[in-house]
Amino acid sequence: MANILFEKITIINEDFNIEKDMFVEIKEDRISYVGKECPPGNFDRRYDGKNRLLLPGFVNSHAHTPMVLLRGYSENRTLQDWLYNSVFPFEDELTGEDVYNGMLLGIAEMLKVGIVSTSDMYFECESMCRAALETKTKFNICNAATCFDGGDFKNDSSYRETEAVLKYYHGANNGAILADASVHAEYTSIPKTVLQVREYALEKGLNMHIHLSETKKEYEECIERHGKTPTRYFYDLGAFDLNTTAAHCVWMNDEDIDILKEKNVNVATNPVSNLKLASGVMRAGKMIEKGINICIGTDGMASNNSLNMLEEIKLYAILHKGISGDPCIITPKEALKAATINGFIAQGRNDSGLIKEGYKADIIVIDTDKPWYYPEHNFINNLVYSGNGADVCMTVSDGNILYENGEYTTVDYERAKYNLCRSKDSVLEKLDKKRSL
Repeated sequence: MANILFEKITIINEDFNIEKDMFVEIKEDRISYVGKECPPGNFDRRYDGKNRLLLPGFVNSHAHTPMVLLRGYSENRTLQDWLYNSVFPFEDELTGEDVYNGMLLGIAEMLKVGIVSTSDMYFECESMCRAALETKTKFNICNAATCFDGGDFKNDSSYRETEAVLKYYHGANNGAILADASVHAEYTSIPKTVLQVREYALEKGLNMHIHLSETKKEYEECIERHGKTPTRYFYDLGAFDLNTTAAHCVWMNDEDIDILKEKNVNVATNPVSNLKLASGVMRAGKMIEKGINICIGTDGMASNNSLNMLEEIKLYAILHKGISGDPCIITPKEALKAATINGFIAQGRNDSGLIKEGYKADIIVIDTDKPWYYPEHNFINNLVYSGNGADVCMTVSDGNILYENGEYTTVDYERAKYNLCRSKDSVLEKLDKKRSL
């Protein structure tokens, strides 16, 4: 951590408006000054803000980061076919070291595109935490409980892994790593599982992270099984009694959306993944009308296939205009909030997400000296509709500069690439041997 002064820089302020020629000071892990005048004092570094935009870092509100190992592996399939016939068999062969290698390259990609914090759902959580700890990145980490045989949650690997994260990593790096509780989805669990995870999360004071109503098949089969929608199913079992992030929320009736509002559920929309898997489009207009906290995720790299958050922001901003016929449904400012402050709120990180004195220095800098930022009628419009993840020139988390101008301070990029490819080859070799038996 260093004492840094950004001089004469354009910022997106705490009201998500543009202010030019600003001074922003970082001391340790916090923003200590924001103003028009240069603050007194000595600084370890003075950063020239010419042609630069300073804004809160992006939050990936629903991800499966180690799935970079499956990028491009299986395409052009429905969700269930893709999961059960491609993804799950591949994942069955993954070791903790493979997951660690996937995390490292995923983190390198995130830092390069300005993601400073991620809500991640996967397995081998200690390997995930090890990568997060080494790279000084922010993660809410969970292993989603599944149950197909009526067993107890405490006999499930997700319980053991969550306990390990709580014991060894929860709160590490000044609170950068946090453990969440998780139920994978209605179709991969039973009511007993949901109840047990809920009680565990309440006891430990954890957030909840679930998949909810991602596909029409999931929605309709839940009604056949339980006589209710997935949203009503989780509501009746008390899963929304915690600070819950529900990923996808594509198939929703009006009562479902009312439930989300009543219980203050955070909705993590994943527009690229939902379109690529032909799952559908979330009812954003109705949720915005109700005042639901909408945040943005990328989902896993097998179904996206990138972590480019500015691409995700643009699609979120324009997709719902085309679906609804209302060009005013989501403004660029609202889209930007969904990818920043709203995501931090969902994670329970209430001191991040704003360029404001006292807030965590979880920030990014955009190089705006690009053809697509000219002319300037409205800077935020240009960022959301024209911006590119490659425009990020600095990524800072907790006051630590983790990426700047193509260089990483906590990731050995060449080594991460090599080890990821080695893990991928190892898994494919195992799968080939199985097929030949």
